[in-house]
Amino acid sequence: MHKILPKQTASMQTRDGIRLDADIYRPEAEGEYPVLLMRQPYGRAIASTVVYAHPIWYAAHGYIVVIQDVRGRGTSEGEFQLFKHEIADGEDTVNWAAKLPGSNGKVGMYGFSYQGMTQLYAASAKPPALITICPAMIGYDLYTDWAYEGGAFCLQTNLAWAIQLATETARLRKDKTAYEALFAASRNLPVTHPEILQQLAPESFYHQWLTYSHPDTYWEKLSPKNHLQNIDLPMFHIGGWFDTYLRGTWHLYQYMIARSTTPQHLIIGPWAHLPWGRKVGGVDFGVNAVSPVDQMQVRWFDQFLKGMNTGLLEEDPVCLFEIGSNIWHSYPTIPKVNQKSYFLSTTGLANIREDSGSLIQNPKSKIPNSFDVLVHDPWRPVPALGGHAGMPAGVFERSHLDCRADVLTYTSEPLTENLHLLGNVAVEIFCSADQPSYDLCAVLSEVHPDGCVYNLTQGYVHCPPGSEQAPTKIQLQPTCARIAQGNALRLSLSAACFPAYAMNSGSGTVRSSGELMNAQVITITVNCGDGFLSQVLLPLRVN
Repeated sequence: MHKILPKQTASMQTRDGIRLDADIYRPEAEGEYPVLLMRQPYGRAIASTVVYAHPIWYAAHGYIVVIQDVRGRGTSEGEFQLFKHEIADGEDTVNWAAKLPGSNGKVGMYGFSYQGMTQLYAASAKPPALITICPAMIGYDLYTDWAYEGGAFCLQTNLAWAIQLATETARLRKDKTAYEALFAASRNLPVTHPEILQQLAPESFYHQWLTYSHPDTYWEKLSPKNHLQNIDLPMFHIGGWFDTYLRGTWHLYQYMIARSTTPQHLIIGPWAHLPWGRKVGGVDFGVNAVSPVDQMQVRWFDQFLKGMNTGLLEEDPVCLFEIGSNIWHSYPTIPKVNQKSYFLSTTGLANIREDSGSLIQNPKSKIPNSFDVLVHDPWRPVPALGGHAGMPAGVFERSHLDCRADVLTYTSEPLTENLHLLGNVAVEIFCSADQPSYDLCAVLSEVHPDGCVYNLTQGYVHCPPGSEQAPTKIQLQPTCARIAQGNALRLSLSAACFPAYAMNSGSGTVRSSGELMNAQVITITVNCGDGFLSQVLLPLRVN
């Protein structure tokens, strides 16, 4: 480990003359070192230390570490516009960092969330000095992986993030009134309604994201997906089973391994967006769940920026934490799975009695046709609890939610052997509603013999007017879990998961309090039986 020189501050100019400021951490030793670059919008002193080791730790391993304020944030000049300048500014910054005194000309990037996105945008410009990146918790397709899920607006995460960025903008502008109001709003989510952003941050990206509610050219121009063609860099992909942006990590990794000639490694822990620790929500996953990412990144950078043989390339590139067994599994690639179906069956009271709705595996006789009725009241929507979309995210005991009369539950018999899930879970539901539009939320849980119920994965779909289809398909978050012998599976269905997702008024997304006033009670009929094989599709790991 090297001794570190005092932190330096340095500036560069973009091609259009904007000054960007950065903190630089250097080893106190002669010689040339690779550069590790992080570009972020939250004030560079933070340096993503909510999940990563401090830059000093990385510098002590023989790196020049550069933490830069993106345009219009921290002390950097210019106007901050979400993602708009990150391709050109990222390219300019990589070129500048590669020529810093003491640099060996090789640059690697790391960081999560916005800092992960800046890596993808910089990589899309193909600066020759950028050798490798470590994108964590990103949106590959900004519409489907970040802003919307199943066509539903991810209200709570989008609103919380927009308020955070708007609060920082008010601070930089020294607008005390706006800062105090926005800061108070950030501490009172989710009761704060989005109108505060319209009043105090009319330039916020939030308004555009809510307006552009369908995948179109707006999202195509903004998404990394449409800028990464012909990019072939070694990438270390980092995700969490309860991260709201896991879909982006999953999709980017699959895209890269399908076409890349360079190493692509993937790690997914049992983490939410932050922190990356052993306790996620209400469950402690044990010492194995503590993040190994810092040590893994140093090995990665040693391999690709210093040319060291770390043994990394001889190891299996996919590392997945299995929830339940609480151990890591390594694979050459994401394993193939066998799909297994559990079919819904009911006596018609799945919202009233937990013994009414069943999940039946390979029924020996026909399932009689039957139905359940689900009533969504906008005055008391089913609340979000954990998962990847709730705040806080993670695993929670949810039996109290499953007792609500506006939640349908379908439970299997106790398992006779362990069940190992790995990959995408899907739910197909034959249903109809008395309003033109409705939403469906599906939660897959593990039921313990004592009656406790713990969520494993969930999904959400917005069914707009004119979208009638049979069946309605809900894509759940990818997962890796062992359901223990003696426990049971449960599917919970509701017509809301508020405020994780914007509520449906019966005709479309509720965008304001005025629209909420006109929201309708929605009655949904869920059909089961041989004529309507509503089912849960499980990805079973092949041992």
